Amino acid sequence: MGLAMLGAVSQGILWGVMVLGVYITYKLLDIADLTVDGSFALGGAVCAVLVVGGVNPVLAIFAAMLAGMVAGAVTGFLHTVFEIPAILAGILTQIALWSVNLRIMGKSNTPLLRVDTLFSTVTDATGLPQNVASILIGLVFAVILIAGLYWFFGTEIGSACRATGNNEAMVRALGVNTKVTKMIALTLSNGLVGLSGGLVCESQSYADIGMGTGAIVIGLAAIVIGEVLGRLTPGKLRSFGSRLTAAVVGSIVYFLIRAIVLQMGMDANDMKLISAVIVALALCIPVVWERYQLRRSYARALKASPASGAADSSNGGR
Repeated sequence: MGLAMLGAVSQGILWGVMVLGVYITYKLLDIADLTVDGSFALGGAVCAVLVVGGVNPVLAIFAAMLAGMVAGAVTGFLHTVFEIPAILAGILTQIALWSVNLRIMGKSNTPLLRVDTLFSTVTDATGLPQNVASILIGLVFAVILIAGLYWFFGTEIGSACRATGNNEAMVRALGVNTKVTKMIALTLSNGLVGLSGGLVCESQSYADIGMGTGAIVIGLAAIVIGEVLGRLTPGKLRSFGSRLTAAVVGSIVYFLIRAIVLQMGMDANDMKLISAVIVALALCIPVVWERYQLRRSYARALKASPASGAADSSNGGR
């Protein structure tokens, strides 16, 4: 049980890098970018082929990030230049990447069992278990990326990217080219997704053509779970850095929930159903909670209003 939970935490952190990428498009641009499923597998495929070919594992991971950025740029190009709806542009890129990934690997999967990876190197150097090494490496990448994203989206161009999702018409009225901000956001987002694909590939010691299937669902679920946890905390998560951190924490919680469900004896073939239920619950809970809060505040205001007090006194007089 302990090993399973430790493995879930390590996977949650590594996938949390992907969740950061999904956060950029889903929360900042208000786009559910379906390129993610393809760019995640693209990152894994590129990383696996390079590592097998003798390239340094760290360089292979950053090459995976660059490959993901190219995939995001293709989606951004289709969306901004040819004005194809963002969700359709993402689907087109995702479908194309299936064949591209097969071309890169030359087969449906590429094992890394006989080569050194970043994780095996750290494990051999420190003597730590594989899961602990994965957690440490994942934390290093997550902290660096959160700090980098916090800095970038505080710059002028980063703030323009954030504003594009809130009010695109206003941003254009201020003289900002929203096509450029969308292209930057989509490229950066899929770069993080590709980076996560490379990390997961080296962590599990293989790349598979289907490793990115359902990645967008995991990303959305983790983001919503992180938001729910943020709303339940006493101080609430208001700063941008806190929301980025909450997205990674949501990823960890998501994988912990999956691990617990599997430990309870659920069939592994039902994981797609479990994932859909988790996402549905994560999306429904905030809505139900907001309605409850609204009704409670309305009831309090009704009781405290002078009109209700006057009505009570007049009824008492009768």
